[in-house]
Amino acid sequence: MASDIPMPSAPPRQSGTGGDTRRRVMAIVAGSSGNLVEWYDFYVYSFCALYFAPSFFPSDNRTAQLLAAAGVFAAGFLMRPLGGWFFGRFADRHGRRAAMVLSVLMMCGGSLVIALLPTHASIGVAAPALLLMARLFQGLSVGGEYGTSATYMSEVAVARHRGFFASFQYVTLIGGQLLAVLVLVILQQFLTHEELLAWGWRVPFILGAVLAIVALYLRRSLPETTSAESRAAKEAGTIRGLLPHLKAFLQVLGLTAGGSLVFYTYTTYMQKYLVNTAGMDAKVASTVMTAVLFAYMLLQPVFGSLSDRIGRRHSLIAFGVLTVMSTVPLLSALSRVTDPYAAFGLILLALVFVSLYTSISGLVKAELFPTQVRALGVGLSYALANAAFGGSAEYVALWFKSVGHETYFYYYVTALCAVSLLAALWMPDTRHKGHLSKDDHPTY
Repeated sequence: MASDIPMPSAPPRQSGTGGDTRRRVMAIVAGSSGNLVEWYDFYVYSFCALYFAPSFFPSDNRTAQLLAAAGVFAAGFLMRPLGGWFFGRFADRHGRRAAMVLSVLMMCGGSLVIALLPTHASIGVAAPALLLMARLFQGLSVGGEYGTSATYMSEVAVARHRGFFASFQYVTLIGGQLLAVLVLVILQQFLTHEELLAWGWRVPFILGAVLAIVALYLRRSLPETTSAESRAAKEAGTIRGLLPHLKAFLQVLGLTAGGSLVFYTYTTYMQKYLVNTAGMDAKVASTVMTAVLFAYMLLQPVFGSLSDRIGRRHSLIAFGVLTVMSTVPLLSALSRVTDPYAAFGLILLALVFVSLYTSISGLVKAELFPTQVRALGVGLSYALANAAFGGSAEYVALWFKSVGHETYFYYYVTALCAVSLLAALWMPDTRHKGHLSKDDHPTY
């Protein structure tokens, strides 16, 4: 069992020395590998929905099938607040490592259940009901994953490069999406459309369950970032302990509302948008999204490092301004795009703007809360806003399309990005004034 990382009762060591940095980097690599698997397991559902939706939601209308599948996807997000509360409390009272091990174990179980589920043709309405239950279980798991992994990676990061190191949370989060779509692209090359509809869609879920077991092993060796004293504190992981930080809680809600909505719009929903609205071939759309997600993943450390130079607040304000200005014209152009290279350029441009938020999303939230309620504060506030706005992105977009007003969705995204801009203007620059800048963070 790895030993705890002590809380600094004495002046902390000078961060950034060679051995210290290497230990922190290894901890981030081990922690983020589990994060990648968690998000792969969660997102593979969205990317494979084009193929398994007919098996669980029989209908002559393709949009209706996708709408039903998106509804189950959104339902998984409704469990996130419960997961954020449960795992946040667990992480603050029992340690970040224990919480991250439990969350990846639950995700493994959910993926295995989906991989083995009978279809509607076999067991009728029980099939979509069981699919919903498996997604709710996964939603509970991933609801706890964000808060605990964001907190952990922020706490182990080298102070003066915290933006750079913490950006790897979204590197692995996007990497999970990339791996999911890449697996689908590979299957599309070797299996026919009929084989994918019949059984091929199950393969990515089986792979996810296997990878989760590997991540479980890696996470067991992670060093702990909290002390026994902080975990034993009376207010640790409690709502009562969180109440004095209500302003920070509301700021995270505002930041996440627009940030998560625009993120899911240009990532998980975009594949369906290119196929269902722009009329692009499914294989071409998957290839475009693979290339986009790879480039987007590489952008995260760049923008994380930028926040170390200009401050978190300035990065978030730039994100708000640019997304408010660009969402309507970019989504309008993408609705008419026919050339895959043009689609790649438009989506990547949008994600350049989104990177100003995603690269520091977990870090800036962790910096807003003190150690004893950090995982709870980050996890619960993020999960509430993410469930309300991020998880519903596909469903809302498809609903607007089904009633003949698809363009209304563009303005809906713009309005929520404006909310994030207001939250960014309201908050301090956490790089210098946040809790992680004080002597309450762990050192090696």
